[in-house]
Amino acid sequence: MANSFELTGTLKVLEDTQTFASGFSKREFVIEVPDGKYPQMVKFETVRDKIDILNSFNIGDELKVTFDIRGNEYKGRYYVNLNAWKMESTGNSGGGEGQGAAPEDPPPSSFDSSFDSEPDPSDDDIPF
Repeated sequence: MANSFELTGTLKVLEDTQTFASGFSKREFVIEVPDGKYPQMVKFETVRDKIDILNSFNIGDELKVTFDIRGNEYKGRYYVNLNAWKMESTGNSGGGEGQGAAPEDPPPSSFDSSFDSEPDPSDDDIPF
């Protein structure tokens, strides 16, 4: 899948970096995207050298996120991840304009599986 997508929204959640036993690391974040009466909360994850880009952003900053969609199967269950590989400020918030832009490089050609540990069984309680 070679398609890249972009979404612009307000940074609402910025999780700590997670490192798994295999050495794989990821960091998740959520942006709020305006969608009429019901804004959407969209969760992304970023891996490897892209994790540190998030350090230059604060909750409330307006971001443009470039990402690709990754799907995996693990033990008969299917997962979809929005793999963010470029995050940049739109300059519409308190953060410095232009901070956090990733170098202009192509998206990762392969995605490390984030299933190095068992999935959280509480994920079955998602209310949608």
